[in-house]
Amino acid sequence: MEVPLATRVFELARELGVTSKVVLHKCRAEGIDLKNHMTALSAGLEETIREWFSADGGEHHAVETTEHIDLVEAKKKAAKARRRRSKKTEAAEAETPAKVVAVTEPVEVEAESSDEQALPEVAEKKPAPEPVAEEPAVAAVVEEPPVEEEEQEPPEQKPVLPAGPQVVPRPAQLKGPRVIRVEKPDYAPRPQPRQSAPGQFAPRGGRRRSLLDERMQQESAAQAGPGTGKGKGKKFSKSTKTSKRSPRRKTGSRAESGEKLQEWRNKDVAERAERIAGAAHRRRRYTIGGGGRVSQAGGGAKTGKVEIQEPMTIKNLSATTGVKSGEIIKKLMASGTLATINQTISTEQAEAVMLEFDIELVVAKAQSVEDELMVRLDARDKGKLTGRAPVVTFLGHVDHGKTSLLDRIRKTEVASSEAGGITQAMGAHRHDFEDKHVVFLDTPGHEAFTAMRARGANMTDVVVLVVAADDGVMPQTVEAINHAKAAGVPIVVALNKIDVPNANVQRALGQLAEHDLQPREWGGDTEVIKTSAETGEGIDELVELLSLEAEILELQAEPEAPARGFVVESRMDPGRGVLATLLNIDGTMKVGDIILAGRGYGRVRQIYDDKGKTLKQAGPSMPVLITGLDEVPEAGDRFFVVSDIDEARSVAEHRRSEARTKSLAALASAPSNLEELFGKIEAGEATEIPVILKADVQGSIEAIVGSLNKLNTEEVRVNILHCGVGGISTGDVTLAEASGAMIIGFNVVADSQARKLAEDQKIEIRRYRVIYDIIEDCHLALEQGLAPEIKEESLGRAEIRQTFKVSRLGTVAGCYVTEGVVQRGAKVRIIRNSVVVEDDRVLDSLKRVKDDAREVKAGLECGLKIAGYNDIKEGDVLEFYKTVEIARTL
Repeated sequence: MEVPLATRVFELARELGVTSKVVLHKCRAEGIDLKNHMTALSAGLEETIREWFSADGGEHHAVETTEHIDLVEAKKKAAKARRRRSKKTEAAEAETPAKVVAVTEPVEVEAESSDEQALPEVAEKKPAPEPVAEEPAVAAVVEEPPVEEEEQEPPEQKPVLPAGPQVVPRPAQLKGPRVIRVEKPDYAPRPQPRQSAPGQFAPRGGRRRSLLDERMQQESAAQAGPGTGKGKGKKFSKSTKTSKRSPRRKTGSRAESGEKLQEWRNKDVAERAERIAGAAHRRRRYTIGGGGRVSQAGGGAKTGKVEIQEPMTIKNLSATTGVKSGEIIKKLMASGTLATINQTISTEQAEAVMLEFDIELVVAKAQSVEDELMVRLDARDKGKLTGRAPVVTFLGHVDHGKTSLLDRIRKTEVASSEAGGITQAMGAHRHDFEDKHVVFLDTPGHEAFTAMRARGANMTDVVVLVVAADDGVMPQTVEAINHAKAAGVPIVVALNKIDVPNANVQRALGQLAEHDLQPREWGGDTEVIKTSAETGEGIDELVELLSLEAEILELQAEPEAPARGFVVESRMDPGRGVLATLLNIDGTMKVGDIILAGRGYGRVRQIYDDKGKTLKQAGPSMPVLITGLDEVPEAGDRFFVVSDIDEARSVAEHRRSEARTKSLAALASAPSNLEELFGKIEAGEATEIPVILKADVQGSIEAIVGSLNKLNTEEVRVNILHCGVGGISTGDVTLAEASGAMIIGFNVVADSQARKLAEDQKIEIRRYRVIYDIIEDCHLALEQGLAPEIKEESLGRAEIRQTFKVSRLGTVAGCYVTEGVVQRGAKVRIIRNSVVVEDDRVLDSLKRVKDDAREVKAGLECGLKIAGYNDIKEGDVLEFYKTVEIARTL
């Protein structure tokens, strides 16, 4: 049977047309402690209250106060009254109930109060005999809270029932289940009756039950007037007669009633347990057995092994483990670490803190969204596979001729148009020769573009390592070798600039061999092609070798599959929005496809090839430029064509949220521990240069930020407040005004409004075309912020021969200069018995005989006065020195 929802006090009061206070007052007068108007009522108690307040003509409340009743005396008098009533005639039985009805309310046995008082004597003709087994229940009645009652009248007189808060309506029509007896709510103290025989149900309040039966007998005979329940009177009379003739049947009826009552009590407790479980944080489980209740608290902090994913903030750690965030912060502070609730903490810190709460953290690396999409795409049914063109990346040291070689292959002149003669962004180009195609990726060689070179190695099939014959293997060459080995792609060496006079081919080959690239002509397996971008020597041989490598790799793609690949570069165009250069590795991209690239998503609006020609679709191994993304993706991000725009949106928002979390953790200005905080307080705030950076492409921003961060020290640092792709806007100028930052524009300019606002607010905007210049200027600015080094230069020494006290001047010393020179304004150190007693004092005045002197050399006598110091004695040695500030460098 489904347990109905419990009714609350205010809901029942609203049904009955009374206030909640009236219902609470009535229940408390009857000994039922209800907390407030929100208290949930059990099914039996609800029907009892309905019986109390049922009336056609409204409710009339009367409160009668009586003196305290001695229940023991009342019990004795009740016993005597029963013996006297047993001698009455049948006529007295018909008269007495009529008198009782005149002074008391009608009482229904189905809706008896949950805290029935012990009733005084009621004149009756034939009381029901009391079974011996029910006597222990009398003690239970005595233990219940006493009620107020008027003085006891002799048995022959009209009795007075306890009044309390009462409603005097006509008897209500019973509704709901037939309640035989209603227990007090479980949360009230319960009397302990004597143990009954096994298998026998011994209900509490048995004595009250006997008195109530007698009372109902009297009322059944009197309810013959208008508005009385005649049918009910017959029912009660029949029940009473049956109990008089067959006490065993009456006991059986009570046992049956007890079973029903037990069922209702179980349902009440189940309702309460369900409400508590839904409202409380700590769930409680109740078990019923032998009329008792056992609660077990659950929830709270976990113990044992708990799995969590990185990155971990205190908020996430608290939610996963159940430990309050305040407790975690206290433990971190005790270990010397200051952290906020949203701050990311290291795995070691989290594990150490959780061990104090008996929790073992199992840190799991979350599977990236790209990995999930890759798994899903790989799990689908494969279509027809065809060969695809290889992707070749040129890597090497700066100014070794990578772009010049590509120009010679493509017959272009890209290198001559680059600022500073160096490549500062990745480029992707497709080259056709004969009936084959090759995609070339050109990467920067400057040390600032390490991340670009790593991305180029990861998205390629073959790496061409360009080494200048005159320079040999350089630092970025070694880095490129490591990137290629980490990516697991074959390496072809292009030994460039063999036409220059100081070219040393054998030295370059030896250096390559030192880095596990054994040339084939030396018996190794690394192909080395001698080339010259100026003369064109070795270019055809290099292209042929690349084609052969592609055939050996047997590269394949599925043209019918959704497109996927890498973001080569991205930027913001004022007229066309986000422009992203993509390298499509597999599948076919079409106009209108839903694309997800890094933190951006959208529909592909336009597709251009590397020569600027508009396309409707792009197949595998094709570099393209697209529009339609809502945000600039990071260079090196993967892109996917998906079928659901909602899925793309949710993934992009998730990536943006992760990026914000990492940004807050990286740029957190709060000290990471107490020692750092105290150190900064003592030494003063570190000097920093606030910078707002805007660039043309995302890859350039990454390179510039990485280079500037390498300049930071404990004393000075570059604080990049904001960086983005696109021109300098008024918002950037406003931010610079508020923060006192300088604006750096790399290959971008400010619009007219931003330029005018910057001039009005005197905000500095610096434009650069070469990354070297940015690093050099910031380097010089940081050096100016360094505190100079203080160096001490010794000037001379003098011995005090005599002291004089001069009014208004203090103590004057007559000295003999033993070495060096004494200069006016020099700093003085006072030495007494080879111990420094005072330091960092200033020589105030210096005289030679009677004349003021600027300096006195060794071997001469002089008189001097030390500013603000008079504790000098004969025999003291004065050491004179000056301090020199030396500028420091990074």
